[in-house]
Amino acid sequence: MSEVRPEGPTIAEVGVLAGRLLDEVERAVVGKRGVLELILLALLSDGHVLIEDFPGLAKTLIARSFARVMRLGFKRIQFTPDLMPGDVTGAFVFDQRSGEFVFREGPVFANLLLADEINRAPAKTQSALLEGMQERQVTVEGRSFPLEPPFLVIATQNPIEYEGTYPLPEAQLDRFLIRTAVGYPSREEEWRVLADRAARRSDEVRLEPVLDAATLRAMQAAVEGVHVSEPVGHYMVDLVAATRSSPRVQVGASPRGTLALLKLSRARSALAGRDFVTPEDVKSVAVPALAHRLTLRPELWVRRVRGEDVVLECLESVPVPAAETASR
Repeated sequence: MSEVRPEGPTIAEVGVLAGRLLDEVERAVVGKRGVLELILLALLSDGHVLIEDFPGLAKTLIARSFARVMRLGFKRIQFTPDLMPGDVTGAFVFDQRSGEFVFREGPVFANLLLADEINRAPAKTQSALLEGMQERQVTVEGRSFPLEPPFLVIATQNPIEYEGTYPLPEAQLDRFLIRTAVGYPSREEEWRVLADRAARRSDEVRLEPVLDAATLRAMQAAVEGVHVSEPVGHYMVDLVAATRSSPRVQVGASPRGTLALLKLSRARSALAGRDFVTPEDVKSVAVPALAHRLTLRPELWVRRVRGEDVVLECLESVPVPAAETASR
């Protein structure tokens, strides 16, 4: 496992560590390098991830693998209609020995929390998690308890079963830095899954830690030093403004979406070993950063127009700054 120098890792070292981390996670999650890289960008940006995809596509495995390789405290909550806020945050219980009520921490007190099928829990329970995601604390009976950094949430949704679910409100969707999907493996990738499972004779893949929580926080701090030139910053602003003026959109992305572009673009630059953001960095993260923040006009739902389609249209229409201005 890598040691962090007192002054923290350089951008080049962040790129090397990130590559090693992805290589290790990919031993368990075969053939999904692009998705894993996107999730890592969010984690390096100190942001939360929403994975929306069908059952059995390694969503839980992805979260567990990242936690193991980064040596983070990991907890999993299976969201159900009867899940109460206290089941997430914890509650005060009576201690017979002391004769007092003491706080017993819930599963939200973790470094990496997997919120499985988050839309199956009622609004009160979702809001309890929302406070932790946004404020990095939970409040129980009027008392606030901070969540130790890093605190990162990977939540999942099943897009084919909506009976008995509670759709996430726009405010909570907006708190996820990215929304992404895993997708089915190709023929060769699925054969690799079978061959690897047969060879190791066990369902469990033994992953080796590459870094720890302190190293992750140092990498997050290093990403904050990546330079964003004014032309590239204006490009981000113009992209988000284009989502607001699109005739397909009822409500466009908020300034939180612009900040998501900034954070993810910086992280992508760091993964490439660069200390400045290029327009290509912005383009590569625009869809997962912005699509879930758009509210489309209701009449477009029957045409199956998606937020992703609108963001791609904006990428086509917004002028890209010249290459020579990107690093200034």
